[in-house]
Amino acid sequence: MTIDDEHVRPEGVDDLTVEALGEISEALEAVEVARGHLYAFHRLSGTADLTLGKGVDRLREAGHHELADRIETELVGRNVVQGRWTFQIVEEYDDGYYADFRRLERAARDELVAGRRHLYEAEMKEDRRTHGRPGHERAPAAGS
Repeated sequence: MTIDDEHVRPEGVDDLTVEALGEISEALEAVEVARGHLYAFHRLSGTADLTLGKGVDRLREAGHHELADRIETELVGRNVVQGRWTFQIVEEYDDGYYADFRRLERAARDELVAGRRHLYEAEMKEDRRTHGRPGHERAPAAGS
């Protein structure tokens, strides 16, 4: 018995292939988490720069013009890495490594298992669940 038709191992696909695709999928999940952290870095860096600008304005209002000018010229709006603000890092990551990773993971699934996702996990669920027990259903009830 299987979860649904989308999670059935195609005829002739061996265990090692399903395991390999499971590991590649797991690696993609790690890349997705890394991408989330990269976006968090982007958001936090932007917030820091805007807040720093407000602090510089307050220094200036308090009469600390020389220090405000120094911080503003050396730090406000500065690149976080050579030649780049964080949006440029995010775009380069998304358009390069991330896009290639997703493309190749999908190509492997398309070529080997007709594009099916999470076969390893679906088979693990079927193996580990307690058949007939509430909370261990194969799939959601119809209409939910």
